[in-house]
Order: sequence, then structure tokens, then C-alpha cells
Amino acid sequence: MKRIGLFLLVNLLVLTTIIIVTSVLGVNRYVEGQGINYASLLVFAAVVGFSGALISLALSRWMAKQMMRVHVLDPRGNLTAQERRLVEMVHEMSRRAGLKVMPEVGIYQSPEVNAFATGPTRNRALVAVSTGLLGRMDQDAVEGVIAHEVAHIANGDMVTMTLVQGVINTFVVFLSRIIAHAIASTVRSEVAHVVHIVAIIVFQILFSILGSIAVLAFSRHREYRADGGGAELAGKEKMIRALTALKKNVELVDTEQTALQTMKISGGKPRGALARLFSSHPDLDDRIRRLQQM
Repeated sequence: MKRIGLFLLVNLLVLTTIIIVTSVLGVNRYVEGQGINYASLLVFAAVVGFSGALISLALSRWMAKQMMRVHVLDPRGNLTAQERRLVEMVHEMSRRAGLKVMPEVGIYQSPEVNAFATGPTRNRALVAVSTGLLGRMDQDAVEGVIAHEVAHIANGDMVTMTLVQGVINTFVVFLSRIIAHAIASTVRSEVAHVVHIVAIIVFQILFSILGSIAVLAFSRHREYRADGGGAELAGKEKMIRALTALKKNVELVDTEQTALQTMKISGGKPRGALARLFSSHPDLDDRIRRLQQM
């Protein structure tokens, strides 16, 4: 549960805020008489659901910088030799991937061996690596990690994840209101409105957690694709070297720090069925095995 991504958390908070505001202001006019206008409710659910996902996407790069305290490197600034190599590596991989606008490149202080990519579009992306990764990995492994993250950007994974989240949000809003209306209809009219609002919030949070299972399953699928894209950009051996290095280090560092897990290269090794269900990344052994079979 600690590995659910920042994107999912921000989406849930934004969605809940929108619901509270619309419920208090009474702008969600989908109840007619004693019943529900399902067409109006579906339109309302889609507008609210995709608004929550799109706002989360728009905030993703800014939130990542703030939460991870990312130091963005200025390509024209006074950089160290290590920072200069990192910027040049990201830009070279980006050109190979066909990106027209180079992503921002940043470093964040953390002992974990990891990196992430985020941003609302391919032209407004960020690739950030941890100091732990730069200190523990050799050049070939770092190149494999960067290739993986650039592949996320080139594949449009941030936008794709947002669309999937928008669909899930729509069903969350739709179903939570149907159940809340059914519950509110069983209580006295004086408290029905309050019960309706409380039930909406409770069921929306519950369904959002259940919906995140589908989103995270999709995230795991995209990780395999980013591994393949990274192998095309940097070479299969470097991509395998990167994942092997991550596997060796993942148990040696504290990985409990909150991060944009849905776009990080490593989610560690999920332990237990529930952990695997809520993991944004497949098992590293399986990812290495798939690359070897390419």
C-alpha cells in the first residue's frame, strides 16, 4: 500500500475536493423527483472524473519537483562533470526517441537507487535520478535507466495513464452516487442530504482504491513496454544491466520515501499477493527474463 503512486493520491484528493464542492453547491443536478437521471449522471461523472485526472496530470511535474525536492539542471549553467554527462545522456536518448523538445533533467537527494519520468506532455517532461543511483551504478547501467525513462516519455505513458484514470474515475463517481442515493432514500428527509454527501465521499474513496488496482495493472504493462523501448534506445545488454543493478541494490536502501512510483524504474520486489496487486511495477526478475528473451 505504501507504493501507490503520487499520481493516484493527487487524483483522489482532487476528485474528492470536486465532489465536496459540487455537492455543497448543489450543481450536480442528476436527481429528478425520487429517481436518478442516469444519462445526466453519466455526463456529470465523466466531466468530474476526467477533470480530476487531467488536473493531476497538469500538476504532476510540479508536484514531483516539490515532493522529491528535485534540483533541475540548467544545460547552460555551471554544471559538474557528472551533471553534464547526465544532461547530455538524457538529451541524446531523447533525440534517438524522436522527441522534439528535450525534457528537464534533475537530481534528487535520496539513498534509493531509482529514477522517474513525469510531466503533462512529451514536450513538458522531467527526467530525474536519485543521488543513490548516480553513486551506485556504473555508466552503462545509468544509460539503461535513462533510456527506460525516456521511453516512458516517448510512449506517452503519462497521458495514457491519465486517460485510463479518467475512465476509472467516471465509473467511481457514477457508482458511488447510485449507491449513495439508494442509502439516502432509506433515512428521514431531514438528514437525507447529509447522509447522501457522506455516503458519496465514503464510497468514492472505496471505489477509488479498488479502481487503482486496474490502473496499477495497466502501469505494470507499460513498464514492460518501457523496458523494451529502453533496450531499443540503449541496447538490450545495458537495459538488462540496469535492472540487474537495481535488483542488487533494492534491498540495501530505504525505499519508503514517497515518490512518483507510477513512473519510477523500480518498484522493488512485491511481497505477497496483496502487495503484487497494488504494485505499480512487475517483479524485476520477470522484467529481466523478458528482456533476455527478446
